[in-house]
Amino acid sequence: MYEINCGDSLLRIIQGDITEQDTDAVVNAANNRLAPGGGVAGAIHSAAGVKLWEECKKLGGCETGDAVITRGYNLPAKWVVHTVGPVYRGREEDLELLALSYENSLKIAEKESIKTISFPAISTGAFGYPMREAAKIAVKTVCKTLTSLSKVKMVQFVLYDFNTYKIFEEVLKEVENDD
Repeated sequence: MYEINCGDSLLRIIQGDITEQDTDAVVNAANNRLAPGGGVAGAIHSAAGVKLWEECKKLGGCETGDAVITRGYNLPAKWVVHTVGPVYRGREEDLELLALSYENSLKIAEKESIKTISFPAISTGAFGYPMREAAKIAVKTVCKTLTSLSKVKMVQFVLYDFNTYKIFEEVLKEVENDD
């Protein structure tokens, strides 16, 4: 685990399984339909149970860069914030949409008085975003957004494998040294 302060909040990284986090909310790296799929979305839907998909169907989907919230059902987390990151194509728009995914997820958390939230590395799996670039966008966006929020007190990136953890750790140290 490695952590830094961003404003009055804590930003940490851990290696682990996002479905096992007992933060108030976990973030689902969703597709536009909010449907169960592979990767993080499949794991969250599987662990939460069928009621999550039933609630997601009623929401009618989610645009890229936006976020919506549902109950967590069988997860340790009470809430699931679903956000749709961009499919990577190397465009400036990809960077903006990925940043919006993090920012909009945190805005929902603030609105719902969520104090602790766990993020995966959004868009880095099937959506193909290069890990180091995605980590820089994620860490900088979350840290910047946290400085304008009052209710969210801790954000953690839950990274499934050691290589991803090391990349996020390097980026977190760079951000810490820039302050």
